[in-house]
Amino acid sequence: MAVTLPIASTGTGIPSSGEFQRLGRLEPKLSHKPRKHFGWPFINDRHLLNCKCVWHIYRSRNLKKLKPRHFSYCKIAAEDSSLSERNNMEPENRQDRIGIETFKSVTKNKNFVPDSQFAQPDGLPPLVSALKASAKQNAASFHFPGHNRGRAAPSSLTQLIGLRPFTYDLPELPELGNLYSPEGPILEAQKQAAKLFGALETWFLVGGTTCGIQAAIMATCSPGDYLILPRNSHISAISAMVLSGAIPKYIIPEYNCDWDIAGGVIPSQVEKAINELEKDGRKAAAVFVTSPTYHGICSNLSEISNLCHYHEIPLIVDEAHGAHLGFHPQLPFSALQQGADLAVQSTHKVLCSLTQSSMLHLSGNIVDRERICRCLQTLQSTSPSNLLLASLDAARAQLNENPEAIFNEALDLATELKNLIKSIPGISVLDSSSFPNFPVIEPLRLTFGFWQLGLSGYEADEMLYREQMIICELVGIRSITFAVNLGTCREHIQRLVSGIKHVSSTSLSVGNLVKRVEHSALVPFTDINISLNPREAFFSGKRKVGISESLGKICGELICPYPPGIPVMIPGEIITERALDYLLRIRSSSREATDPSLSSTVIVGASDPLLSSIIICDL
Repeated sequence: MAVTLPIASTGTGIPSSGEFQRLGRLEPKLSHKPRKHFGWPFINDRHLLNCKCVWHIYRSRNLKKLKPRHFSYCKIAAEDSSLSERNNMEPENRQDRIGIETFKSVTKNKNFVPDSQFAQPDGLPPLVSALKASAKQNAASFHFPGHNRGRAAPSSLTQLIGLRPFTYDLPELPELGNLYSPEGPILEAQKQAAKLFGALETWFLVGGTTCGIQAAIMATCSPGDYLILPRNSHISAISAMVLSGAIPKYIIPEYNCDWDIAGGVIPSQVEKAINELEKDGRKAAAVFVTSPTYHGICSNLSEISNLCHYHEIPLIVDEAHGAHLGFHPQLPFSALQQGADLAVQSTHKVLCSLTQSSMLHLSGNIVDRERICRCLQTLQSTSPSNLLLASLDAARAQLNENPEAIFNEALDLATELKNLIKSIPGISVLDSSSFPNFPVIEPLRLTFGFWQLGLSGYEADEMLYREQMIICELVGIRSITFAVNLGTCREHIQRLVSGIKHVSSTSLSVGNLVKRVEHSALVPFTDINISLNPREAFFSGKRKVGISESLGKICGELICPYPPGIPVMIPGEIITERALDYLLRIRSSSREATDPSLSSTVIVGASDPLLSSIIICDL
């Protein structure tokens, strides 16, 4: 039976004059000719009933003329005889089929997604496989990037990483797909991620979790809308309010002065903020929570999500430090498992994608997915790195291989480390007793205090680096935070224990206890007074004044110790003595070390890093 198929494709190959080329039969064994093992055609549904072969036109210029709603998505693999229809259902229907089922499977720790249902000819994850195939082409490349598949790669960098990374640094070629209109391998990779993490839909991010948080807030908040969020939120939430025009309704977090660490968000604080807005005749457009925090403190998201949904308010969770949650009985439940509507995860932090790559997950039907797509198109690069995207696909596949056991060794090492450190004199270990309202602390994030030895975190960090070449994740005035991950080995655990023992014995032997580390009574977020919302302050006139003259003025710049990236001063807030003293204390503490250049904490956002002057709003 002869059938004429109106097919257009973004498949690979040499541009043709419009003639159709046979790809292979829809049978287990397809054509084994090079570069024809699989394609990503769009086929009219009614033509599939009696069709026994598939035809493929390469890079057809007529693709743009076709209306997507008339076509269904099909995948043809060399070892797969089935066709997978592209999911054209409405979001609410897809939730019934995907979101609810996957949510149930994740909560039962059945996250495994058989790769056979997404089989690639080489057994690799879909985007990794497509990138490998594309890089193998003997192509005459007349496209970007300028290094031309490594042929002109800078020698200084190839001496460091070799040529191979450049061969995979490819643009959005048709066979690789487009991040903003995902088809083929990118769409497939995102679907697999959504399945594994229990999301209705997942977006890959090449702008880090910062980009995802900005998109999530912009997708839920319009200019003048109120956003409930803790004052110790990441800098990305503040920039999102500048972009969206949202007005903050701050929750002041619990603060432990012994540790100089802020806690999470209590459900009653969220309820109070919602009620206060309602009394003024307003309604929150969204609630934003960070869980876990940089120090691993987890909020009760289940209660918070129930509260938000009762008021028909979406819950956004900054889960940058929790992409691994929910995949082991010893780990806390993930944000999606606890009912969050949007969760943004730094896949590169505890999981193993490349730095700057993250994921945004959607659940439920409160948030408009189309608005999320528009926000991401506005915020993300139009030239996303396929290396970053492929690393997300690879990290997903790595986790999918054995999700319930992959963290066994890391958790065992973290437990061993915590128990060994507890026995060292003068060292404090952060646990749930330090924050009774937050009984769950992420077990792979370990924070140790050194104030009983008369040392600041900066001084202890310098000793560990100088003596043992130990590099931590976060340094504070009174503590150091260490991250255990899938790559942590026992030798490094032993080196850290040995290093902290040396810090303890050295400090005790020289009588360093006489020197007391200043106890912080400076809770930085207790006296917030907002004069302008972040967007108004951002676009207002500015001028620079001496720090002594800034007291009582409206802050015109975002000043933030990094890490952890939590702003102490935000544009639009009145500059207080408490905030100034806190910043100056951080600056002086980081200089206490013998070599201040070794300090991992810097003041970002300030026009004057020395803080001798500050930018204020000139009203």
